[in-house]
Amino acid sequence: MALRFLGKDPGSPSGGSPTLYYDDSDDTYVVQGWKVTDPAVLAQMDIPDHETVVRIPRRMAQFLPEVNG
Repeated sequence: MALRFLGKDPGSPSGGSPTLYYDDSDDTYVVQGWKVTDPAVLAQMDIPDHETVVRIPRRMAQFLPEVNG
C-alpha cells in the first residue's frame, strides 16, 4: 500500500483530523475521521462486521481529485 496524503480538514481546530488519503495500489480512498457511535445513525445502515463508519465534513470534498480537477 502506497498512501498519498490528499488533505486535512482545514476547519479542524487541532489540525489533526479528519484526513484523506489515496491508495494507488488499489485505486481507493482511505479516510480518517470521527468514529460514528450514535445508535440511531448506525441503525439506519447495514454495516458488515469487517467494515466501519467514519464522519468527515463536506468541505473535505475539495481534496478529492474528481472534484478539484
